[in-house]
Amino acid sequence: MFSAISAIVSHFSETLPPGLLLTLLVLPLANSKHIQTYRAEFIGTILMIGLTFSPGKWIFADSLYLAWAAHSVGVIAADKIGGGQHVNPAVSVAMWSLGKCDYTEMYVRIAGQMGGGLVAFPLYKVMTDSLGWTPLGGPEFKPEGDEDGSASAWSEFTATLLLCFLIYLVNWELNFGKFHYWIKQTLTAFAIRALIEIFPTAGPAMNPMLGTAWAVFANGGFPGDARHYLVYWVASILGGLVSAVVYSVYDGCEFFGMKLPVGPINAPKVVAPKKKKN
Repeated sequence: MFSAISAIVSHFSETLPPGLLLTLLVLPLANSKHIQTYRAEFIGTILMIGLTFSPGKWIFADSLYLAWAAHSVGVIAADKIGGGQHVNPAVSVAMWSLGKCDYTEMYVRIAGQMGGGLVAFPLYKVMTDSLGWTPLGGPEFKPEGDEDGSASAWSEFTATLLLCFLIYLVNWELNFGKFHYWIKQTLTAFAIRALIEIFPTAGPAMNPMLGTAWAVFANGGFPGDARHYLVYWVASILGGLVSAVVYSVYDGCEFFGMKLPVGPINAPKVVAPKKKKN
């Protein structure tokens, strides 16, 4: 019996991306109420990678500006088709710290994101091989000139910090009326493209899932270099948490369930009572 189980496990471990089965272990949590959340993040991540990594590779390879425009369209399309998932562990942690989701939901979201990322790169590799397209690339930490990873970590920290500020601004602070979704997603898309150009040191990823999912695909297993996790996980998540602290000071909302001793800067408007008619 155990030899048969061993054979099955060996078969699946050789066939499936490393770590994929571990992400599925979150499905029974909270009486399985977050299965849809996992599925949404899983599918949304696959869409995000396909639609935003392909410009400059599969389409508009000879036109930088058209590739940028296509990347922006891809950001909007991935969000619209996927249903507005986080697709970014640093964003999910920031949302948890601000009380937008509980710990279990955050954990399931990150698992779904990792599952989607681990599947996406091998899936698109099959497509590029069969269709003769240019293979996709991914963010990669390079130690040359950055032996301790600090420069790359600062780059990911700052880029993620600014990305989260943008998310708070266009989703919670601005209102563009009946065209709000399309305008805020367009602004998000252009800002992401700008951050990619401004902070290229570590790829950039601005997303822990992207850095690790690509490394697993490119190297056949999870990185053994601690600097990888410093750059793509510690720095990015710290960027998200610092952005959440700043937003909590600005808005007065709770941070990890606590009111901060400073703020809010954006004091609620006091509406004057209506005068009674004589």
